[in-house]
Amino acid sequence: MQEKTSKGLGFFETYLTVWVALCIVIGVLIGQYLPIIPQTLSKFEYYQVSVPVALLIWFMIYPMMLKVDFDSIVRALKMPKGLTVTCVTNWLIKPFTMYLFAYLFLRIIFRPFIPEDLAIQYVAGAVLLGAAPCTAMVFVWSHLTKGNPAYTLVQVAVNDLILLVLFAPIVIFLLGVSNIVVPYETLVLSVVLFIVIPLGAGYLSRKYVIKNKGEEYFNNVFLRKFDNITIIGLLLTLILLFSFQGDVIINNPVHILLIAIPLIIQTFFIFTIAYGWAKAWKLPHNIASPAAMIGASNFFELAVAVAISLFGIESGAALATVVGVLVEVPVMLALVRIANRTRHWFPSEVNVVE
Repeated sequence: MQEKTSKGLGFFETYLTVWVALCIVIGVLIGQYLPIIPQTLSKFEYYQVSVPVALLIWFMIYPMMLKVDFDSIVRALKMPKGLTVTCVTNWLIKPFTMYLFAYLFLRIIFRPFIPEDLAIQYVAGAVLLGAAPCTAMVFVWSHLTKGNPAYTLVQVAVNDLILLVLFAPIVIFLLGVSNIVVPYETLVLSVVLFIVIPLGAGYLSRKYVIKNKGEEYFNNVFLRKFDNITIIGLLLTLILLFSFQGDVIINNPVHILLIAIPLIIQTFFIFTIAYGWAKAWKLPHNIASPAAMIGASNFFELAVAVAISLFGIESGAALATVVGVLVEVPVMLALVRIANRTRHWFPSEVNVVE
């Protein structure tokens, strides 16, 4: 969401938690009183991938990928420590601590409140969130903490490239530890549909438009055509998902709160690791803050899509990923406040990427 960084959170993003709550209500009402809608949509599947959901996911992800400039990666060599913090935290720490926190709370501490079969699915949803670092909202979090926008773009681009390679293996490994059978073909198809194709389409579109119209037109005109498309696609996806999840929510409303607890703890934990590491390395605040924010927040659009593809739109895994959407904005805004209040801990800021 690079084009919004000049004004921070937009209207939809500011009240994202409210919109998600409304989607829960609308979706549950549709499922209870207009069941013909989810029943009809459920017939459109290919290798367990819901075609309507896939279309909505593309509406969400494609505009994000337009904002990623892979050509800027080579310029990050001026400040490799920031990339090291981001990559190590996101790929060697975050997925595994997410699994540990989710398993500890959802399958042990909350065992009296959550049936075993649902707890396993909730852990699976948390794993999908943990294996997908943020690619879009981090531009907003970076702006709100006065992060270096060019370097933030580099960090996002590098994480997207790593996502192509490591997302599927990490998911397979961690779900395998939980004795969850992962349909490998469906996971690979999901990676192709929700990472490879949007990433490739975004890259080619960006190159084509800039080549023919110029970078100023791309940033100020072309990108603005996609304003709010991502959030609208997300909200429609959530309504569709909750139309299938109505019985689970009505019968187990407290589960949403129980799922949120390990997700929130994980978010603060990962932020502390990355932020503390950056402080120990004496990185400037405008590099340290976005480095910590990328790991703390999640690419929840991807997690929702893959959860639906692997486990079904009615699954506990899909519900768990949506809880990640529900808590994202308020938790991240709390971290923004922490980062801003601790700016004096870090050296003077420098422009490391032009």
